[in-house]
Amino acid sequence: MDKNKSLDNGGFISKGNTEAKEVRKEEKKKAKKDKKPGFFKRIGAKIKDVFSELKKVNWPTFGKVVKETGIVLAVVIAFLVVITAFDFGLDRLLELITGVVRK
Repeated sequence: MDKNKSLDNGGFISKGNTEAKEVRKEEKKKAKKDKKPGFFKRIGAKIKDVFSELKKVNWPTFGKVVKETGIVLAVVIAFLVVITAFDFGLDRLLELITGVVRK
């Protein structure tokens, strides 16, 4: 076997061919990098995709939004009343236990 040849994938390939392979790999990397669009082009494409998806959204009607907002406000007010009553009751209980009236 000649010293200038090496065994690669079951066949004999000269060292010159392996160097050529490395050059081809570098060229492929460079070509692949060149194919990649620029930063602003990618951002523009992403924004376009976002607006495209927003067009597909099933938006609720105004009446439904108002109704559900009313439900949320009613639940918040109910919790406000319950927590305030609980706080008031605990404050009165503390006054009874300690005998100190707070303002």
